[in-house]
Amino acid sequence: MSKTSKKAIMGIKVGMTQIYKEDGTAIPVTVVEAGPCTVLQKKNEETDGYNAVQVGFYNLKEKQANKPAKGIFKKANVKPLRYIKEFHIDDIDNYEIGQDINVDVFQEGDAIDVIGTSKGKGFAGATKRHNFARGSMGHGSKYHRRVGSLGAKGPARVFKGRKLPGRMGGERVTVQDLKVVKVYPERNLILIKGSIPGPKRGLVIIKDSVKA
Repeated sequence: MSKTSKKAIMGIKVGMTQIYKEDGTAIPVTVVEAGPCTVLQKKNEETDGYNAVQVGFYNLKEKQANKPAKGIFKKANVKPLRYIKEFHIDDIDNYEIGQDINVDVFQEGDAIDVIGTSKGKGFAGATKRHNFARGSMGHGSKYHRRVGSLGAKGPARVFKGRKLPGRMGGERVTVQDLKVVKVYPERNLILIKGSIPGPKRGLVIIKDSVKA
């Protein structure tokens, strides 16, 4: 997270459903099990060159943690956690090591950005991967779903950045300016309007929107 935020939290994508307004309007929402996230370290400009808090999320068996992570957990005096991330927070003085960040930092109506890893699609052709138009499907065409010309004749090489077949998905994706529809602090759940990146049980980061 390159830009500073006022609040942020990690969560696990549960899935999609819909809820209804009082007038009967259906709202598609994504359910995320967010937090609690535990503060492991605080970083400041004097010692590290930037302000941030390092947080951990999702319980982990101690035998599954590696030695560097065990050192972090021991220093913070917390149980092992599966995911460790840094949040570039404006005011780190509001956080203390060992403190839990819960889903109630967000309220209904908040504008948020959600970061996740998109679903992996495997190896895909250019038509699917880059939304190319196909050629004629007639028998005489012989040109249906191919890539097309690869560039100038003179250089005799393929230019960098050319849209070609390759691995599709599995990339970091940020969806901006989504809305919080509902928060259930007692169940660590947050309902976000619309869809967010990633598969079910995938890790997501929720932070206040940079466009808000």
